[in-house]
Amino acid sequence: MGEDSSIPNVRGIRTDVVEALRKIKVPVMRWPGGCFADEYHWMDGIGPRDKRPTMINTHWAAWSKQSLWHHEFMDLCAQLECEPYICGNVGSGTVQEMSQWVEYLTFDGTSPMSDLRRSHGRQRRGNSNISASATRTGVAAAA
Repeated sequence: MGEDSSIPNVRGIRTDVVEALRKIKVPVMRWPGGCFADEYHWMDGIGPRDKRPTMINTHWAAWSKQSLWHHEFMDLCAQLECEPYICGNVGSGTVQEMSQWVEYLTFDGTSPMSDLRRSHGRQRRGNSNISASATRTGVAAAA
């Protein structure tokens, strides 16, 4: 929806949605989910929103503007006080891509990915646990 929406929001995340999710005390939020994870490349979802590429999601037969992705997901988890659970891209991603994402999320020292995270104005998310895994692949295409 975006930060400039007339709908009440905090950094582009709808206030009413956050309030509803807080009421049910969501302990963990998974993202990206399902077949979308098979095509999501996390580096396309970081940095300034206006610089992020538009992607085609072949499972949904639709395009998706990278406006609410990696950093916004982490922000949503912080607003909800829940733990993030990220899913790796096993459809078109690589082991190296997933390794770099985990480094980007969790490493406090000096490294290419932690330096990149800090260049985007982001610090590691405190003492939070960040779970990561791969999701299934090809399920939607076979259905």
